Amino acid sequence: MGRPRLLPGYLAAVLAAAAGLGLFPLVFPGLWSAAAESAFAIAMHGRPALPPDYTHMPYANPDAPKGGRMVYGVLGTFDSLNPFIVKGVAVQQIRGYVVESLMARGNDEPFTLYGLLANGVETDDARSYVTFHLDPRTKFSDGTPVRAEDVLFSWELMRDKGRPNYRLYYSKVTKAAALDERTIRFDFGGTADRELPLILGLMPIFAKHAVDTATFEETSMTAPLGSGPYRVTNVKPGASVTLTRNPAYWGADRPAVKGLWNFDEVRLDFYREANGSFEAFKRSLYDFRNETEPLRWHEGYDFPAARSGEVIREEIKTGTPQPTEFLVFNTRRPVFADIRVRQALLLLYDFEWINRNYFFGLYGRAPGYFAGSELSAAGRDADARERQLLAPYIQSVQPDILDGTYHLPVTDGSGRDRDTLRAALDLFKQAGYELDGKDLRNTTTHAPLAFEILVTTRDQERIALAYARDAKRAGVTVSVRVVDAVQFDQRKLVFDFDMIQNRWDQSLSPGNEQAFYWGSESASINGTRNYMGAKNPAVDAMIAAMLEARERPDFVSAVRALDRVLISGCYAIPLYNIQRQWIARWNRIEQPERNALTGYLPETWWARQKKPPQ
Repeated sequence: MGRPRLLPGYLAAVLAAAAGLGLFPLVFPGLWSAAAESAFAIAMHGRPALPPDYTHMPYANPDAPKGGRMVYGVLGTFDSLNPFIVKGVAVQQIRGYVVESLMARGNDEPFTLYGLLANGVETDDARSYVTFHLDPRTKFSDGTPVRAEDVLFSWELMRDKGRPNYRLYYSKVTKAAALDERTIRFDFGGTADRELPLILGLMPIFAKHAVDTATFEETSMTAPLGSGPYRVTNVKPGASVTLTRNPAYWGADRPAVKGLWNFDEVRLDFYREANGSFEAFKRSLYDFRNETEPLRWHEGYDFPAARSGEVIREEIKTGTPQPTEFLVFNTRRPVFADIRVRQALLLLYDFEWINRNYFFGLYGRAPGYFAGSELSAAGRDADARERQLLAPYIQSVQPDILDGTYHLPVTDGSGRDRDTLRAALDLFKQAGYELDGKDLRNTTTHAPLAFEILVTTRDQERIALAYARDAKRAGVTVSVRVVDAVQFDQRKLVFDFDMIQNRWDQSLSPGNEQAFYWGSESASINGTRNYMGAKNPAVDAMIAAMLEARERPDFVSAVRALDRVLISGCYAIPLYNIQRQWIARWNRIEQPERNALTGYLPETWWARQKKPPQ
């Protein structure tokens, strides 16, 4: 490489500082193009936490032994091995195990990607484009090299035939080109979305020669050909999938995956019913479970293997927003069109009674969608930046939610709290409903206020029945319909329900997926996760501000502003916060000394080694 030309004064000083920090590839990619190939990582905000010469992720054991088998117990069933399309109920583990992306997440950071298929990334300060440089060692599992044409093909495939979130993200690319056999550039045409380079970094990469585009959107029991560490070697439709580690996996020594993917075989066993799944775990038919049922966690692990230590239980507190379960109003339904009706129905949920009687007091509850993290607006007065963002939409935010004094209703825990009932009936009256005997009816049409909650698990049914009992006290008729997992998923895809229980898992770096969750455009697209049917310009504006933020403080303010608008819209009833991960595993499975910021990661585990005979 030739010497760079001398630059005057302040610019030379800036370049010298950038060189010392290793920032040329990200800040001045056009000026010193050879340095661009050395950009090993990219962070959404700030700098990557790990240095360029890192050898492994801090939550992985680089010396973990290879071998053995791990068995997952998966609740539900499947009819497809393609998780990238709308049709079917797919095996989600295909992604990561079989199909890789250009870059890999650093699970100890809010949103940082490290090189995987791409060992170099280049962008500018405005993030108006991104260029990826493929590692020359990359190979698909059939031994063919990964080339730029495969990346371009994958982008087009996901943009045109992938799930709605992929179509939404990748359609923002205005131009894509292969600069050579291993270099791909994507241009964004001025789109103000600083997350796009990272979104493309996580794009699944398929082998062009192995995909039939004409049938890609159909369900299939043949897995896509990927470059990942495993290949699908056996399938029992609806029952199990076996993944076998590829001994010729190209990336085994890459630092992003060093110490990961340690089992020779991973088998996914599917169970249609929760109790049957737990009984199978007790019989040692699979290796670990993420427990989600408080009663079971509190009382169900008193069996011999758990008492003897053969089954190890752990409670893991993560650094990410606490998962929150909601009862979601489908506001496409006329019964939920009036926000006062939704607010009244929220008042009727008796968390204190349910938490004591069903959950042993193990759960918390908070308003909003980023509970327990710095991104949550709950209990915080809006800062100056938030108020600036919200000023054009101030009518969309309740004053007490803006100043942080709002809190969810608290009952006396009796299951018969009169104050909340009285407040709910007052809101119903404002919305045009009054009691007629034991039924709440519209004062104009005389139609009863009635709706159905669609559920698929025993736990969901129990919550729904308890809520139906509480709603009945106000004259509201709530029916509960139980369907199997397949029908539940199919009806969710097309928003064919009045109310469902749902959880939107959040990270410390929410981004484009927020538009997929509650953006106005996604409300009319089947397969999105805007189950509530939100169409609110204020929501769209806060998502845009979040995506445009360059520095972490501005980003946090934008997310909190979004949280305030969503809380004010009363689109869902917060049921409870899951404050810790409850993990049980048989002691034949070992794990690193520490967990990632995001919690447990089975891909970092390994089989316990048998002691040699004395």
